[in-house]
Amino acid sequence: MIDLMPAPHLIFNEWDRHGTCSGQTARAYFETVRKARAAVKIPSDYANLREPLDVTPQNVEDAFIKANPGLSRGAIAIGCARGRLTEVRLCLSKNLQFRDCPQIVKRSCRRDQLVMPPTRGI
Repeated sequence: MIDLMPAPHLIFNEWDRHGTCSGQTARAYFETVRKARAAVKIPSDYANLREPLDVTPQNVEDAFIKANPGLSRGAIAIGCARGRLTEVRLCLSKNLQFRDCPQIVKRSCRRDQLVMPPTRGI
């Protein structure tokens, strides 16, 4: 999983917080994580960033929606902290189809401008 999650402690944390209650073995759970990641396309403008990029949450949402047919505004949330983009959260059903998730979307970043840091290991 180190190619998807850049630090071993993140992998263990993912298993402890989410995998243990999934009803799957660790191997099956992480296979599902891989399938979920494969179902999502990173917009080309954001893939393999080498330098920080100034973005707006709206632009990031628009780019992910354009790159992922079936993804709607109700299924994406942008995370931020201290002016930096921290995550793009997409909601998937158990069969890995995009689904609306208002409880997540309502917590999406409301800032006007963010810095997207360079990506690692995606």
